[in-house]
Amino acid sequence: MMATLASDNPLAPVRKAVGDEALLTDRESLALYSHDVLSKGAEPLAVFRPESVDQLAAGIGAATAAGIAIVPRGGGMSYTSGYLYKGGPFLLVDTASLDRVIEVNETDMTVTVEAGISWDALHRTLAPKGLRVLAWGTLSGIRASVGGGMSQNGVFWGARNGTAVDSAVSFDVVLADGTVLSTGSDFFRPYGPDLTSLFAADCGAFGVKARVTLKLVREANAFAYGSFSFADHAALLGAMSEIARAELASESFAFDPFLQAQRMKRDTLTKDAKQLGNMMMSQAKSGGVLKALKEGAKVALAGRSFLDDVPFSLHCIAEGRHQPGVDADMKRITEIVRDQGGEPVENSIPKILRANPFPPPNSMLGPEGERWVPVHGFLPHSKLVAAWERLQDLWAANAGEMERLGVETGALIAATGRTSCLIEPVFFWPGEHNPLHRHAVEPDHLAKLSPAPHSPEANALVDRLKGEVIAIFREMGAIHLQVARTYPLKASHSPEGWAILEALKQQVDPRGMMNPGSLEL
Repeated sequence: MMATLASDNPLAPVRKAVGDEALLTDRESLALYSHDVLSKGAEPLAVFRPESVDQLAAGIGAATAAGIAIVPRGGGMSYTSGYLYKGGPFLLVDTASLDRVIEVNETDMTVTVEAGISWDALHRTLAPKGLRVLAWGTLSGIRASVGGGMSQNGVFWGARNGTAVDSAVSFDVVLADGTVLSTGSDFFRPYGPDLTSLFAADCGAFGVKARVTLKLVREANAFAYGSFSFADHAALLGAMSEIARAELASESFAFDPFLQAQRMKRDTLTKDAKQLGNMMMSQAKSGGVLKALKEGAKVALAGRSFLDDVPFSLHCIAEGRHQPGVDADMKRITEIVRDQGGEPVENSIPKILRANPFPPPNSMLGPEGERWVPVHGFLPHSKLVAAWERLQDLWAANAGEMERLGVETGALIAATGRTSCLIEPVFFWPGEHNPLHRHAVEPDHLAKLSPAPHSPEANALVDRLKGEVIAIFREMGAIHLQVARTYPLKASHSPEGWAILEALKQQVDPRGMMNPGSLEL
């Protein structure tokens, strides 16, 4: 049970503990931090931006002692209300200033960072050393933080090795009373029961990540890329599953026809040219200048029309130590594709994306300025086709309303290891831009977009369809990342398992002050 506020000036104890400079209370900041990509919550009393872990702990301890709830925020790129709260006075914790690389241990192959560092900044620090994290971030990594990834979980780069939390060795976590808890060894996980895992993917319900130690691997120096066309979803999903089971690709992702068309409309040719330059430098490192020139010429000649007649497209990246090995992997991928009725097409997308792994977050709006939000489910390979067809039935049943209100859908599909794939339907619809859009999207890109007026009807339809998608996934036994306040975690657990989570919450947060309501706790 949350405590009541200690005085009429609730921030006074926090100001005394951390000083004025660590607290933002201006209208613009409070409006920005009360929005995620999709929704609006209540405004916090203040945004707390600590400069050190000690200050983080002091501020949290002072706030909760005064009856102020704590709501942690990572890079802000989420859309499941993880840092949105409406239950009473709260302090929003923004760890963006905790962005230091504490140690790169090349002998023991670990890196320790403060939790506010972005995946992009960490990747750029490690790249000159020929190192990277095991699973090394999401596409939003230019803003998404390592601490946010440990709390919300995430997947894309290094998906063959698991999700973001599979890269973690240990955490330093600030609990609700300001105590700093270290979860385990700094080089091996687990040592006995996995305490690190208890705080992984907790969506901030158990504590605020302060420091994270992660597993390192050597960066690959040989790459092969493939893109493929499929006439239908069954063939695409069959190929993806077989490629994943055989562990042939480090990343394997696909677009349905609508999302594919949206992606090809997104960037200007000027930005394509910059991306092409980055891709050519990447190719030169792995295969020499001649290869770089050859690959760059192929991408330039292909332009943007190479997917015009492609219904479903699959994109694969194979990587390793030796070029003959990854070429053999891509050859086998191509054989699997052809066995399923697919055909190779120009492979510009995976080449450019791998050379530019963390693009600006302009895709949080559609190419014409539409609102955008995804919803997702992870399913075993055996259920992918049935789930896809259930979703198509949902779109068909609502086609009239969707057309009337301008709501459109596409989907990203991605392999997530040997056992599962992600299906991520994405909604686009007309609507106004919120403060987070205006803050995060590049100004020159935002200036070209035309926001539509607020559309309560379209918003309500998207909200209903999102709920029906989640219900379909639930019926099929899907699991989710970024659970926060959107996905039904309690219903997915046995009563005995849920009781353990409730007991843990009671142990680390007995007064219910740490992100109340997240994970339904």
